[in-house]
Amino acid sequence: MPHDFYKSYLEAVPLPAVLVDAEARILAGNEAAVKLNPHADDDRPLILVFRQPSLNSAVDACLKDGKSHRAIYAHNDGPQEHRFDVTVSPVDLVAASGGRLVAPSMRTKGVMICFQDVTEVQQLDQMRRDFVANVSHELRTPLTAILGFVETLQGPARGDSAATERFLGIMSDEASRMNRLVGDLLSLSRVEEVSRMRPTDPVDLDQIIRAVIRNLSPLAESNQSTVTYKDAAAPVVVPGDPDQLLQVITNLVENALKYGGQGTQVAVSLTQVQSHAGLRGTGWMVSVEDNGPGIDGIHIARLTERFYRIDSHRSREMGGTGLGLAIVKHIINRHRGRLKIESTLGKGSVFSVVLPAT
Repeated sequence: MPHDFYKSYLEAVPLPAVLVDAEARILAGNEAAVKLNPHADDDRPLILVFRQPSLNSAVDACLKDGKSHRAIYAHNDGPQEHRFDVTVSPVDLVAASGGRLVAPSMRTKGVMICFQDVTEVQQLDQMRRDFVANVSHELRTPLTAILGFVETLQGPARGDSAATERFLGIMSDEASRMNRLVGDLLSLSRVEEVSRMRPTDPVDLDQIIRAVIRNLSPLAESNQSTVTYKDAAAPVVVPGDPDQLLQVITNLVENALKYGGQGTQVAVSLTQVQSHAGLRGTGWMVSVEDNGPGIDGIHIARLTERFYRIDSHRSREMGGTGLGLAIVKHIINRHRGRLKIESTLGKGSVFSVVLPAT
């Protein structure tokens, strides 16, 4: 059977595809298959090229019963493992002789093997399961506390005014925590819904930063902290969603005040950048710097993951839901901007947002 004849047809298949004969020997493989396995187009037994029992068993079964079968093929590409959903289907092998196709009686049976990469689908499914598990855990903790206190108030603490007052205060805090979590989940959902729609309304970054500092002044006063702002020489207008950008800067400044500790100094600046990785043309950078305890470098890459916390207990005490920076990342991505985090233990942190000027 001519190799080039089969290969010309396989190249029309958009997936990695390999054709084998009735002896499970490779007849041809397209370029996509060769990228998957360099020997996918070699004239050799399939079992010596794709050394995975499930795939070879599916091919053997297909040759015996003439029916389609499926298998999973795992492929290591550097540090990441790719998983392929493999379809094994029976085909009639036809060759050309003297420029004409051979008669049907001379045709033989073979198998077409197609590989579909399902790695990303599985990763997304795992992320969904992890997200549901994390949400369930975050809601279960305050719910368990509230139900426990309700049971106590209905039983041993019935009529104890001091205990009632204390338990109601704790229940209120836990209910507020659940309310914040639900609010952040709804906010994250809304951001994801419009993630592909870049906002175009003109937004004055200077006015947003001033509004954030004004709104958070009570928090700064409560822990004896200060917030300074180095503004631009003129109004700074960028295309954006004013509510979402207000949420971003509020989150960054609030985090600096909360996690910077008592008496922290927070400096906010707004500067123009001529070039930045991922941006076309000029942009504007909003930086929020604090002199707090800083963040260990091993945590920085994961700070924008949903529900990722450096110190879970402290974060919950501060009223954090673990979703703030995830929301920030999604909003910045929607604005086609960039988020940069720099920190050194004992020397504070700098969170910078770069937005395109046009």
